[in-house]
Amino acid sequence: MGFSMQPYGIQSMLKEGHKHMSGLDEAVLKNIDACKQLSTITRTSLGPNGMNKMVINHLDKLFVTNDAATIVNELEVQHPAAKLLVLAGKAQQEEIGDGANLTISFAGEILQGAEELIRMGLHPSEIISGYTKAINKTIEVLEELVEEGSENMDVRNTEEVIYRMKAAVASKQFGQEEILCPLIADACIQVCPKNPANFNVDNVRVAKLLGGGLHNSTIVRGMVLKSDAVGSIKNMEKAKVAVFAGGVDTSATETKGTVLIHNAEQLENYAKTEEAKVEGLIKAVAESGAEVIVSGAAVGEMALHFCERYKLMVLKISSKFELRRFCRTTGAVAMLCQPNPDDLGYVDSVSVEEIGGARVTIVRNEGGGNSVSTVVLRGSTDSILDDLERAVDDGVNTYKAMCRDSRIVPGAAATEIELARRLKEFSFKETGLDQYAIAKFAESFEMVPKTLAENAGLNAMEIISSLYAEHASGKTKVGIDLENGVCADISTMNVWDLYVTKFFALKYAADAACTVLRVDQIIMAKPAGGPRRDQQPGGGMDED
Repeated sequence: MGFSMQPYGIQSMLKEGHKHMSGLDEAVLKNIDACKQLSTITRTSLGPNGMNKMVINHLDKLFVTNDAATIVNELEVQHPAAKLLVLAGKAQQEEIGDGANLTISFAGEILQGAEELIRMGLHPSEIISGYTKAINKTIEVLEELVEEGSENMDVRNTEEVIYRMKAAVASKQFGQEEILCPLIADACIQVCPKNPANFNVDNVRVAKLLGGGLHNSTIVRGMVLKSDAVGSIKNMEKAKVAVFAGGVDTSATETKGTVLIHNAEQLENYAKTEEAKVEGLIKAVAESGAEVIVSGAAVGEMALHFCERYKLMVLKISSKFELRRFCRTTGAVAMLCQPNPDDLGYVDSVSVEEIGGARVTIVRNEGGGNSVSTVVLRGSTDSILDDLERAVDDGVNTYKAMCRDSRIVPGAAATEIELARRLKEFSFKETGLDQYAIAKFAESFEMVPKTLAENAGLNAMEIISSLYAEHASGKTKVGIDLENGVCADISTMNVWDLYVTKFFALKYAADAACTVLRVDQIIMAKPAGGPRRDQQPGGGMDED
């Protein structure tokens, strides 16, 4: 190396190769910038007319979607501050299952407001205190906007469910919500337990089958397995089911043993006993009354032969989770050895059907209080199917959320404009520098109507000003009618959002934004593995 410059200041304290950024310009504004970039990506996908993004992840898998949670999951976000927003989006996705886009876009928007305030000379801590006051006020106002009488709903009434689910599904698959919502609502209501608060999202399955169109989609009470039956028997009605967790095979002994065979007779006998053992096992299953065998691993040739002989239908489910769900559907208990009649499950029908060139096994269990239902989605390409699946997921998650808290607030940006208006008024009452931060926070709500209007190709400024005018005259339920490009009362259009979705989205966004603003220094350790990174062809950042 020869003589290199002696490090000084903070550099001399840290190991060489550390990066250190501090101060408003370097740290805070750079962080805000990174977050703004992220929210620019998600923002154009907000709402029903949102654009799709094409994301190709490091495994070369292609995603075409406008579901923000999927987009930010597949982008490998490197910047530590932007990662905070990604985490907020993920938290929203796990908590509610919808509204991740609002979270990320809104956080980016209030950070942009913060940047303008910093450039005006406010200190980040003043902005944070203003934002904290603002979010608390927002939550108060949000409570007042809840539609009266919406807190008690019948979660088993399809119409009420669709009423609340429509907005969530429409924001993913605009124009198809009329077809999708009844399907999803139906599927959810079928698996809804006695106490709706215990609704389990996992019990609504999605089976994606290529071919056909969305209108061919159906709903099955029970499961759809993407495999054929193993033997020659392809359907059974009202049958008992035996489930084996392991395979059904000859080498069912757990221990390894070496057998010395002296002459030919012994060899013949050995083969015979093995055969007899397998036959004994299958016979015992048949005698216990089971007509369908489900195996978690391979089914041996010999075992299959005896199954055919005893007229048993054989299914193979290789995934452990699918096997568990199958047990849930049929009420069977997975066995390891000789069957016990009490452990058998029951199905109304098991049949192998051909759908769009793929053979699937449909396990139906029409009994009430059913524990699993499947939405069979049809579509022309894999990407479309994946996106439909996300819409269904959102719908199901919304159902879960409404089981816990069914309050609704006006959708189509009506809520946001009202929040913006009320916060503006609130900021005038504040003294001190907080008022600027609160006013910025209030302005940030305009992002939602602005984005909805822009994504639909309308003139955003006109729409926002007419929304403000309507709301100022006391019509708090006026939102954007995207199809006709005008402002309309959303209670006539039936666009409602769940209160919890909004509540958590705004809360997480404000939290994430304040966290980003609280950072004033970034100290990055030297990446492990020495200087290798910079010397690689193709730049340094490809590795993580």
